[in-house]
Amino acid sequence: MEVNYPQGIKWTKQRKDVYAVLLQATEPLSAVQIYNLINKTDDTGTYAVSTIYRILTAFEEKGIVNKTSWLGEETAIYELNRGDHTHYAMCVSCHKRFPLHACPFEHIHSEEEEGEHTLQQDGFVVTGHKLEIYGYCKRCNEEKLQ
Repeated sequence: MEVNYPQGIKWTKQRKDVYAVLLQATEPLSAVQIYNLINKTDDTGTYAVSTIYRILTAFEEKGIVNKTSWLGEETAIYELNRGDHTHYAMCVSCHKRFPLHACPFEHIHSEEEEGEHTLQQDGFVVTGHKLEIYGYCKRCNEEKLQ
């Protein structure tokens, strides 16, 4: 598979490997999760968790990844910045994340001015938002009710 790497950063083998994991990920991943996924396919021992953190920091500085964390969790998670921000709901029992297919905040943007959104009231300019939804997935909810 031909990968078009973003410009403005030197693409070492290690950076390409981290990028490949994030490109295939279906949900945000922690540095340790990325490390574990890479080590499943790379047995050279050329990776350390600290290396993954440094790569993710460089990616974040260049806008390649979005970094966030979930309420009550100290671990940062990362996902590729694909231009559209995916929101997730998280099961409080099994901690599985479920992508939302639409942004629940789309309706609050009234007009677009030079790439920025303005709320209808008070001329507040929205530069971004973070949404966290918690609940029980179908399986955990059924187990809870038994």
